[in-house]
Amino acid sequence: MAAIAMVAIAMTAAAYSQQPPIKVNVLNVCAPSADEQKELTAALAKVPSKPAFGKDYEVSRGHSTLDQSTPIPGMEKLPAGAISSADYVRVRREFPDNAIFSNVQYSFSVDSKDMVETLVLRLRDPKDLMQISIEDSASAVVSAASMLSTSTPVSRVKLERFGKASVALARCPAAEGSTTDQSKYEPIFRDASAIMERYRDALGVRKMVPQELAHSSVGTTNKAAAGSKKNR
Repeated sequence: MAAIAMVAIAMTAAAYSQQPPIKVNVLNVCAPSADEQKELTAALAKVPSKPAFGKDYEVSRGHSTLDQSTPIPGMEKLPAGAISSADYVRVRREFPDNAIFSNVQYSFSVDSKDMVETLVLRLRDPKDLMQISIEDSASAVVSAASMLSTSTPVSRVKLERFGKASVALARCPAAEGSTTDQSKYEPIFRDASAIMERYRDALGVRKMVPQELAHSSVGTTNKAAAGSKKNR
């Protein structure tokens, strides 16, 4: 029996040794390669400049509270007793059947510290490229109408690819003593910002988002925060 057990252990060890190694892809979002820059530029060029939508659409709004016991990759753990919540509005429109994109989803969220816009375009036939994600944000929380009335520079562009690692570009402020220079990526940021502006208009979010936030049954995060300060 001991001999059989030793053989079983040896076979298990051999099986584990034959497992493929784990491959970790690290995205260089601050300085993508020349090929990645070309891919980002080509993907943004595919986005329709004058979008035409089908009849199907969806609009949703809500209030989301983050459970501090739930770890989120890339996000610092909340201090004990802290509560993080956000109000949001989402809009989805379908493209016609003959379009290369299947749908577009826009989301606007606001919490006590930030306001974030995200535009996601999904391709109908994702042979290589699956979706394009464009994001901008503002660290000064103002009214949604105020933010949507100004041209907010895009801070992040990301491509999700089928069977390949993602490609991304993000604005990375230079740390003290750093020589980080992202000026050569400005054309990509500029193209992405122009797309965000066009789709703000095409989706009608400049008017819709403030209205939906105002009609939220929960109320905006700013009002909730103001109420908590008065109770102190």
